[in-house]
Amino acid sequence: MGRGPIVFVTEGGEHIWAIINSLTDRFGPFTVVLETPYAKRELLIRRARKLGWFSVIGQLGTMVLIRIGKRLLNGSIERIIAEEKLETRPRAGQEIVSVSSADGPELAKTVRRLEPAVVFLAGCRLLSASTLAGIPCPVVNYHSGINPKYRGMNGGYWALATGDRENFGSTVHLVDAGVDTGAVLYQSRGTPGKGDTIASYAMRQAAFSRDICAKAIEDALSGTLAPIDTGLPSRQWYHPTVWGYLWTGIRRGVW
Repeated sequence: MGRGPIVFVTEGGEHIWAIINSLTDRFGPFTVVLETPYAKRELLIRRARKLGWFSVIGQLGTMVLIRIGKRLLNGSIERIIAEEKLETRPRAGQEIVSVSSADGPELAKTVRRLEPAVVFLAGCRLLSASTLAGIPCPVVNYHSGINPKYRGMNGGYWALATGDRENFGSTVHLVDAGVDTGAVLYQSRGTPGKGDTIASYAMRQAAFSRDICAKAIEDALSGTLAPIDTGLPSRQWYHPTVWGYLWTGIRRGVW
């Protein structure tokens, strides 16, 4: 299946490249639209307007801990990569179109040029209703959490932190202008490994969710996308505050 039917949109990350490379093995080469990540300052200001600075400062502390954890506890991530035979870097020859924002005219221009059968999102900005209206093909998204119960950030962590281990998993869903609110297509559930933490959950989830990403693309290419009703409640989550994270770790052993 040659280049063209799939456009993959992301800001990158090792677990996302693991999915991209797995899909390349299944479908052949396709175009990756790589957006510039949000500036942390901009992200925090936007979130503070909604949640307040007290919560956001606590979340920033956890974000720092996650970054430190990825460096100090890299063995857990490397073990997942080795066990699952993941490739977490762009391959030589991968076509990458760099854009400042996925929610803007640069993405629309790329879509018009390539005329894809499906646009697949993973770890990028929300697309506005106007941007989505300019994309004539199905737009689907990979989310590291079970929707709609764990929309937003750190879905795997929150399932474990709330004692809901059976919903440690990932979702592929249709995209609308909300935060992970589009209709669910596929879900995959798994189990965290020994030594996994909030720094490695995303890699673990990506490893056991590659098949549902491929299934959703196959359905989009064949015109057979079929949403399912999960029957789950809906809630949006954010990063835990550092004090909440530490307390949950001590009380539940979920790190």
